[in-house]
Amino acid sequence: MKKILFFTCILIFTFDLSHGDTEELVRVRLENFVGNVQEVQMKFMGEYFTLDPTLSLQEGVNYRLYIKDGNLHLKGGEINQQVDSSFVLIPRSYNEDHRVYIDERPYLGAMEFQVENNRFVRPVNQLPLEDYLKGVVPLEVFPSWNIEALKAQALAARTYAVSHLKEEMDDTTFYQVYGGYAWNVRTTKAVEATKGQVITFKNKLIDAFYSASNGGMTENNKNVWGGDSRSFYPIKEDPFDPIHPWEFTLSKTQINLEEIDWESVDAWDELQEKDKEITSVMKRSINRQGFPGDIKILSIPKFEINPETYQSNRSMTGSIEVEFLQRLIDGTVLLGNVTLEDVNLNRIRPMIGGTIFKSYYIDSLDSGDTKYVMKGRGYGHGVGMSQWGASIMGDKGKKYVEIIQFYFPGTTIINFEKVPN
Repeated sequence: MKKILFFTCILIFTFDLSHGDTEELVRVRLENFVGNVQEVQMKFMGEYFTLDPTLSLQEGVNYRLYIKDGNLHLKGGEINQQVDSSFVLIPRSYNEDHRVYIDERPYLGAMEFQVENNRFVRPVNQLPLEDYLKGVVPLEVFPSWNIEALKAQALAARTYAVSHLKEEMDDTTFYQVYGGYAWNVRTTKAVEATKGQVITFKNKLIDAFYSASNGGMTENNKNVWGGDSRSFYPIKEDPFDPIHPWEFTLSKTQINLEEIDWESVDAWDELQEKDKEITSVMKRSINRQGFPGDIKILSIPKFEINPETYQSNRSMTGSIEVEFLQRLIDGTVLLGNVTLEDVNLNRIRPMIGGTIFKSYYIDSLDSGDTKYVMKGRGYGHGVGMSQWGASIMGDKGKKYVEIIQFYFPGTTIINFEKVPN
């Protein structure tokens, strides 16, 4: 397999690894724990250098990287100046004694700080593949699980990462959750025990999708993301998955428009929705749909799931209507409405939140006088490996190879260096 070694589009950079090998490197945008912020706190242990020969940073000093007038500034110790919009910290040697701390969270390898959208500081971590995985597996599963389940997770995570080596991944569930140097002894053992191994089908890498729980029934990739159906993502009953039933309620009226006292100086701030966890997600979704400014959710007059399902019994489409108030920058308040009619549920679920509307395996949606009640099972898309199912398979004495073969039937485990270009 072609080895991808890169740091930026200009700089070609490799780490001096203690074992003398050259490992594939991954680039990870740090979003999950950092968020969208205008400044971050940074310090490092060990000797690091930058691409600016006039800039000398000191170990252990707390530095503040912040955005001012769209430019990146560095302040700390005797330094208080503007730096390049792509500011890079590179370790003299790559090992666990060299760490960069971002808001107290440690990371190995090199760290680039970018200006994003002229507003945010975006750290981008680069490090060898296997050490990246050691920061992924303990955040994707419980380290206390059976070691065979941890090995299966390491194998799935490595296969997914190698499939996306040419991309700049992030540290969220959009790719894989990554916590930096948040290693655990047991998950590290699982990564090292499967080092270099990936899952293939007909000598080609698969994406090795996985989710927390499939609710007792696996799903095919085509039903979730479209495209061609893959035989190693079959729809079948999963006797090992613990089902994970879930339920949530959503009030039809969040704020009664007729009860608002617009004469009050603090009228806007006094408006409080009933279901704050759900409506906070709705507000962000409405902003992304072209309604800028502050949002207050008034009501959800319509929320329906259509009866047609896939072979897996997962629901396909539905409708939702949301009425809201929109306050513009100049203080003008408008009445707004977003209606999604008979659309794929992957457009509705994000409006409620994936941690609440946990899957498309829906058992019921009841509409009462004042609220909706939805019940379902599973957690996530259901394609590929069930992480909880893998855990139970491990507890039942199944080896990681058997776990992989159950969730990705017809595939083969090989060393990724043997995968054809």
